[in-house]
Amino acid sequence: MTSLADLAAETVRAYQQAVYSFITWAERAGLSGPEDVDRLVLRRYLAYLATRRYARRTVALRAAALRRYFSWAHEQGVLAGDPSARLSAPSGEGRLPRPLSRAEVSALLDHPPPRATEVPDAVRLRDDAVLELFYGSGLRVSELCALNPADVDLTAGWATVWGKGSKQRRVPVSENALHALRKWLDQGRPTMLKPSSPEPALFLNLPGRRLGSRDVRRLLDRRAASPTYPHALRHSFATHLLDGGADLRVVQELLGHTSLRTTQVYTHVSKERLLAVYSHSHPRA
Repeated sequence: MTSLADLAAETVRAYQQAVYSFITWAERAGLSGPEDVDRLVLRRYLAYLATRRYARRTVALRAAALRRYFSWAHEQGVLAGDPSARLSAPSGEGRLPRPLSRAEVSALLDHPPPRATEVPDAVRLRDDAVLELFYGSGLRVSELCALNPADVDLTAGWATVWGKGSKQRRVPVSENALHALRKWLDQGRPTMLKPSSPEPALFLNLPGRRLGSRDVRRLLDRRAASPTYPHALRHSFATHLLDGGADLRVVQELLGHTSLRTTQVYTHVSKERLLAVYSHSHPRA
């Protein structure tokens, strides 16, 4: 595929899986190779996904993957033309996960259910550090898992993360997260570190490998009182900042959004701030 260097590793894997899924469908439809694919075939495939009730975000991702693939095939001379040019698909904008309330965040971080304590002490320390940093700094899962110890300045209270498109940004780290990170680095990480472990990885899983997105999901399943998606923590971070009066452009910078329009999707769920501003500002409220 073309220009994959500007994508996060998880996005590359998702694109590869999307292309493999299309190949499986195309083979069943009797197509023998990319030269048999035209725009009509691609539109039929997207329609097939829609009839199978795939989420709009999934359809949009698969369309993006196919555009990358066929653009690459055309650039490499494999195909005379690009059948995916101007291929349209529904936008990936879907329902955002429900933001956690402040009470739910407190329960997740400070009062986890009993099953969360049925793990080794090192895992408990890691889980505490992961969740405090995840929510406290509003990171993406991929950014969290890619962190190395050198990326976190425990003295100054900053973390350097690599976001989408390999864009670097610095985010503040809360006092609670700094405290949890120090305990993890001093007491937990040395216990879980193995000879085969990737030395730079900040967070490790039980086999001693770098923590992955699936590990984070299992961590949340263990710690949350009700089912919670990893992205809900980032969503809650943004929502709670806006509820507390933070400027939208500040939140944009903290989240690492290139466009303010991307950040604006969080404003419609920030109803507490909306009501507070209305009650305080309107003369007849």
